Amino acid sequence: MLRIGVSSCFFHADPLRPTFKGKTLLYLVQDVGHWLLAKGVINYLIPTLPIESPLTLHDLVADLDGLVLQGGSDVAPSSYGEKPLKPEWAGDAVRDQYEITLVNEFLEQKKPILGLCRGMQLLNVAFKGTLYQDINTQVPKSLAHRNWDIYDQNFHMIELVQGSQLASLYPKAPAVCKINSVHHQGIKELGRGLKAEAFSTPYKIVEAVRLEGDRYVVGVQWHPEFQDSKDQSLLSTEPILEEFIQAAKKRKRS
Repeated sequence: MLRIGVSSCFFHADPLRPTFKGKTLLYLVQDVGHWLLAKGVINYLIPTLPIESPLTLHDLVADLDGLVLQGGSDVAPSSYGEKPLKPEWAGDAVRDQYEITLVNEFLEQKKPILGLCRGMQLLNVAFKGTLYQDINTQVPKSLAHRNWDIYDQNFHMIELVQGSQLASLYPKAPAVCKINSVHHQGIKELGRGLKAEAFSTPYKIVEAVRLEGDRYVVGVQWHPEFQDSKDQSLLSTEPILEEFIQAAKKRKRS
């Protein structure tokens, strides 16, 4: 049975929080856990390691078959060599470093990685790419990629890159498909070795990436784990998850 690690989301220590006052909380978004469990995949939240731990990150990753990077807080501009254009876009550099370290260890152990929303952006930064800190500010006339009031019920169209591996997962799907959209950051310059496999239409914001070569590293800008599987108007989440699972099984057998 597969054992998939999921990167933690962070609530940093907050002396004003009414519960767990002053404590750092690491958490899993339930939708992510259920998305994997629905396919019979056991998933484990990966903690940060205390300085005095006798275990290493190598030890933790060695016991897992793949990595899912969750969505969540902004990637910090400082993580790709920029200053925030607004204070509220400063992001979470602590989480960035934790996840970049995870990515590097899973790469070292040649285990598959799947990034969801922020997870795709984090992968791009891990491979030395850059981001738009806010798409609507930095890309004139761009689509509204995030609407807080309706959250995961905000949708737009994407175009799959014909001939790409992602497009091959959807042989019967139209070239232009509908997905949810819960982000305001996006890829500006692609990271080293990454290729784009989907773009939003008509303003060409990168919506999916894949690492060239034989290592499985894939990111999608939407949240397949949030989608209603019964909504036939949306691009199916099944092929993406199944491809990741098969990559993890192949690595487990090797």
